[in-house]
Amino acid sequence: MNIKELKEIVAVFKEADIAELEIEREDAKIRLKRNAKPEVRHIAVQPHTSVAESIKPDVGKVEEKNEGLVEIKTPMVGTFYKAPAPDADPFVEVGAKVTEDTVVCIIEAMKLMNEIKADVKGRIVKILVDSGQPVEFGQTLFLVKPE
Repeated sequence: MNIKELKEIVAVFKEADIAELEIEREDAKIRLKRNAKPEVRHIAVQPHTSVAESIKPDVGKVEEKNEGLVEIKTPMVGTFYKAPAPDADPFVEVGAKVTEDTVVCIIEAMKLMNEIKADVKGRIVKILVDSGQPVEFGQTLFLVKPE
């Protein structure tokens, strides 16, 4: 299964009026649910996939630079918004203290606004995404210095 096929499956799921979809193949199993956290059981990516190769070097660089910091990652694919409305103040800014229950942003997915919480106590060190930018599952949104 490649990225193009996955995007087509997600597009069909968005358009269809169904609550859950599960597809199983030899190389992958995908389960999509509305209003649920994503669940990935097994995805096998073939070594010749160019997307995997292009992502791999960047991951190492991010981890090296952010030693000792906690990453807040997106649990879903969607659009990142740093404020509840275009004219509103952002949920958090660099230097803001956060707790586990602090809402740090909204991810819009399938026309639903999903609040993302920090899940860590600390101080925001860096915001890695601009408002309105599309984000991928597992992408780092914020760096937090734990307290």
